[in-house]
Amino acid sequence: MSDDRPAWARRIAAERAARDWSQRDAVRALRAHATEELPGDDSMIRQWKRWESGQIPNEFYRPLLAAVFGTVTHALFPAPARRDGNSEILAASGMETLEIVSRLNRSDVDAATLDALRMTADRLCSEYPYMPSEQLLIEGRQWLRRVVELHSKSLTLAQHREVLALSGWLALLVGCVEYDTGDRHAAESTRRAALSLATEAEHAEIGGWAHEMRAWFALTTGDYRGVVTAAQAGGELAAHHGVAVQLAAQEAKAWARLGDRRQVEVALDKGRRLLEGMPHPENLDNHFVVDPAKFDFYAMDCYRLVGEDKLARTLAEEVLRAGTDFDGMERMPMRNAEARVTLGVTAAREGDLDQALIMGERALEGERQSVPSLIMTSRELAAEMKRRYASEPAAQEYLAHLRQLGQEKPGFLPQ
Repeated sequence: MSDDRPAWARRIAAERAARDWSQRDAVRALRAHATEELPGDDSMIRQWKRWESGQIPNEFYRPLLAAVFGTVTHALFPAPARRDGNSEILAASGMETLEIVSRLNRSDVDAATLDALRMTADRLCSEYPYMPSEQLLIEGRQWLRRVVELHSKSLTLAQHREVLALSGWLALLVGCVEYDTGDRHAAESTRRAALSLATEAEHAEIGGWAHEMRAWFALTTGDYRGVVTAAQAGGELAAHHGVAVQLAAQEAKAWARLGDRRQVEVALDKGRRLLEGMPHPENLDNHFVVDPAKFDFYAMDCYRLVGEDKLARTLAEEVLRAGTDFDGMERMPMRNAEARVTLGVTAAREGDLDQALIMGERALEGERQSVPSLIMTSRELAAEMKRRYASEPAAQEYLAHLRQLGQEKPGFLPQ
């Protein structure tokens, strides 16, 4: 029988089941997060049943429900999507690439040209999740070079700072793609350049993302204390920006790998509270925007590592749902790949080798990959395979496939 309830209603029921809660238990947890007295238990249980059947909660209860399940309101109850395609950017700027480039050749720079450059940078950052890495790297470097060349033009002080900021955003993007493709040393040099630009422009948000990249690099190379240091430095610099949420998440991931469950919960709760208090982003596609659904992705990683398999599996299924369009096209292939690794890990722990292998291999199939992150999480699945199924030929084939990927993209983690 098909389940035609809204996705949020199915999720509330699944999250409750993953915690082995009755509806009465769930109401008790709801009270713990409320700042004012709620109706009696019988009334609230009836209300909870209505929510799970698909009746939308009002604005008072939505953030309480999100807090109960350790997420944020707009992840549990998504706002209508706003997608900025290239045609919309072109319509807004009124310029195509050729015209922008020709304007850049002038001796001075006008406001319209800077507007077009801002929109171009936003477009490139929005194409990060799905554009082939090689193509995005070429385009990103071309535009970075063009923007950097503007420093030789006659600029006002405000224009100079704007150009520095645009250079910083493009450097961040290029550095991320360089790291995705295995060029670790180039990525670190580009990250340092972005941090220098942020310092010169006094741009805390760009500086925060440069620290976040350092935390990400450290995470995927096994330097977990380095993650904590970078995350805390970036958090101090950009405490009021969305990047602070992702920095808290990177810190939580590091604590999970260090085995400190209490610090995991502290870092996740810090990130959740920061994100809940921020306005909903306008462009959810931009890589340097922390969209609410991504918080579930962070928590999924942590719960997998601390052995909370039911919660990890529930969140992995939610990540896949949110990262796939109605026609089956994957909007977030890199997140989806890590969600499949999580499903593979939980299946392996439950004794289902076939499902673990299916999920593990599917995770490695995507054309758009963040190789260091994928290798890191896949090796966690490999550890479960070695521990439980070392003598199984099918498991040995998966391990060989993973070793081959590591040899093709060396330098991220020790073998």
